[in-house]
Amino acid sequence: MDDGRGRPIEIAEQAPWARSEHRLRPGDEFRMGSNTKTMMATLVLQLAAEGKLALTDPVDKWLPGQVPDGRAITLRMLLNHTSGLYDYTEDPQLVPSILGKDQRRWTSEQLLAVGVRHDPLFPPGTRWDYSNTNYAAVGAVLEKVTGRSLAELVRDRIARPLGLRHTYYAEDSAWRGPHARGYEPDAAHMPPGVPTEFRNYAGAPRAEHVDVSANSPSWGGAAGAVVSTARDWDRFYTALMSGKLLPAAQLAQMRTTVPIFPDQPDGPGYGLGIETTTTECGTVWSHDGGIPGYLSAHLTDPTGRRTASILISTEAFAEFPEAFPELIKSSKALQSATLCALFDKAGSGGGAANSS
Repeated sequence: MDDGRGRPIEIAEQAPWARSEHRLRPGDEFRMGSNTKTMMATLVLQLAAEGKLALTDPVDKWLPGQVPDGRAITLRMLLNHTSGLYDYTEDPQLVPSILGKDQRRWTSEQLLAVGVRHDPLFPPGTRWDYSNTNYAAVGAVLEKVTGRSLAELVRDRIARPLGLRHTYYAEDSAWRGPHARGYEPDAAHMPPGVPTEFRNYAGAPRAEHVDVSANSPSWGGAAGAVVSTARDWDRFYTALMSGKLLPAAQLAQMRTTVPIFPDQPDGPGYGLGIETTTTECGTVWSHDGGIPGYLSAHLTDPTGRRTASILISTEAFAEFPEAFPELIKSSKALQSATLCALFDKAGSGGGAANSS
């Protein structure tokens, strides 16, 4: 955490058995999951500022015939999750990849095709619903507009200009530097509330868990395949919120939100690849990300001067909260405490909203 006043505060805690495998350090790489969406939205907005695309462009302009009702769905609707597209990660075809048993390299267009073979959930632009398929489409558009891979775009437009030496778009299971190990309970110790098809992750056995850090995040694609560190993400958020990555007009577009909850028009809002919420301790911009072995949340104040990152090196509990009540309780308390510490305040339990 960086409270904007000096040396960052860095804390790492581990179970003894996990510490014997790898001593977690604040500079370790880890999989960012859906935090990837903030970077993808940044890339789209950079191209918009350069006149290479527009947020009002229909998807059909760039991906003709690949998205149902693609003439009515705009790039903005993809970025703020108002398109109505079904979430491809809910399709059974993805389960082997999610569990680490299928290590194939997924392309943006392949992931998009899985999502759009399902009926849309609602007419475009009529409400908000979080869907990774939106960002599979965003990834395909970015590649079409630029003629370059997502890995090259992240490297050349964000990581290199900001000096993010441990931030990259992962196309397979390879790590580039020291990294945090991620774990999930093994089949014998998975709580009974977890569905049968999600009880057996691939990975090396470790103390009633399996180490899933050798599994590929390729299936996350433009929705979740970026790898980074807490230190790199602090620098990214600071650059983003201070206008170093985007002109003022595009940053304002990113921070134009739609309500996450229809009955709470003044509650949490989702912008373009980032969300905001106001709590008793302050207003934050944030995203979170879950991918097997890694659950992280990243927070910043509106200026980017104060930032915080939280990493929990297991993730199944967030997918099946009813099966892990104690972990859910602890996770919410940690996020709430971190948010309030960011503003030098002691809160009573209100935290940031979760989006993934």
